Amino acid sequence: MTLTTKEIPTDYRNRINRVFEFIDENLESNLALETVAEIAFFSPFHFHRVFKFVTGETLNAYVTRKRIEKSAADLLHKNSTTTAIAHKYGFSDNSSYSRTFKKYYGASPTEFRKQNPNKHSKIRQLKSKNGQEYPDPEKYICIIDNLKKWIVMNAKIEVRETPKLKLAGVTHVGVNGIENAFEKLARWAVPKGLLKNSEAKMGRLFYDSFKITAPNKVRMSVFLATDEPFETEGEIYRLTINSAKCIVGRFEITPGEFEKAWTSLFIWMNENGYKKGGEHPFEIYHNDYREHPEHKFLVDLYIPIV
Repeated sequence: MTLTTKEIPTDYRNRINRVFEFIDENLESNLALETVAEIAFFSPFHFHRVFKFVTGETLNAYVTRKRIEKSAADLLHKNSTTTAIAHKYGFSDNSSYSRTFKKYYGASPTEFRKQNPNKHSKIRQLKSKNGQEYPDPEKYICIIDNLKKWIVMNAKIEVRETPKLKLAGVTHVGVNGIENAFEKLARWAVPKGLLKNSEAKMGRLFYDSFKITAPNKVRMSVFLATDEPFETEGEIYRLTINSAKCIVGRFEITPGEFEKAWTSLFIWMNENGYKKGGEHPFEIYHNDYREHPEHKFLVDLYIPIV
């Protein structure tokens, strides 16, 4: 099959979704082309073409980027040595790890850790190709204080155990065109009457962090939470969010305030002595913002913690 447009068969996209999950779960293992192609039920040659078409990256480039990004998260949130982190993600020595890391973040792992101290790592735009320079210390402290005050005024926060959620989802990569993912899900759900139930909620799950991954490469799942039984079709697949202890922040915000809300919630997490868990953050919407008098979202933001 010749790939000439972005409208590749939905079955292909679903197979690549399985590959995304497999890679995420096996970053510390050998991810050879033959092994990953088998997960997608493609020949290695055909898989290479399809994967690059969907992601814009070769498998090797994608895996290397994911390993470096994951190692950056470890540098920010764990006390592991750079040597241990290098070996964890398959680098033979510190030198090769450092060279590769510097290509992505413009600094060695050691320098990166010094530039982004753990206590407030989540609230700084990383000094990297993926972010912007953060302000000088005085302005930085002022920003922190302002965000801490803002969240007190604009959020209701609690820590609770969240149940396992079984959802219908559609994958989207990058910040551009995210509305298309919501539209796909709605077009599938409306004829089935799945949005009529007041308990049905739309949401979004984040597999990558905007603080570490370039915005055009952040992978998300837009999802529908419903108690109604359903059958998947096309790009719509079954998605599960595991039960977890979460910080849950209830916000009433404009579309432009989501970054501030997430940043503030991570500050709250750090200030209150919690650490992010292994599950992915997500958000659930409780209204149609277009029907709000001020076009605001009533939304819960979830950060899984340990």
